[in-house]
Amino acid sequence: MVAEADVSGKEAAALIFTYGTLKRNFSNHPLLQDLILKGDASFIGTYRTVQNYPLVCGPYRVPFLLNIPGSGQSVHGELYSVSADGLSRMDELEGTSRGHYERLPIKVVPVPSGEEEMEAKITCAEAYYAHGSYAMEMWNKNGKQGFKCYTEKETIGSTRGL
Repeated sequence: MVAEADVSGKEAAALIFTYGTLKRNFSNHPLLQDLILKGDASFIGTYRTVQNYPLVCGPYRVPFLLNIPGSGQSVHGELYSVSADGLSRMDELEGTSRGHYERLPIKVVPVPSGEEEMEAKITCAEAYYAHGSYAMEMWNKNGKQGFKCYTEKETIGSTRGL
């Protein structure tokens, strides 16, 4: 757990790495905006995974990070500091109690802005991975092909996922 990042006077429960619809300008970001307004979350920055992971689209072009380290690519996303109340709301959205996603550890580093190079300080965070009961099936159905960043391009087109 995290104590270093402060969320508007509330102790942060976790650092959460978002890679899909919770990112800015995507369909589920209003939840994070609401959490930020209520002091239950704060934006830390743009980060990428230290290890390669598969990032694929499933039904309805919903992104899934698969807990298969070493496969796929380094995934780009956003890092947020989130309070316990905020984490509860995010878990509900992600369906952790229903077996849709599971929140597990991940190591990330900041993405340098522009041409600047920076020494990569590894940050331990958590991310919402596709539930392990179907992750390998999704990877196989996507032809063991993923992408490094969920963008507007991935929100359209035919799905190769489940």
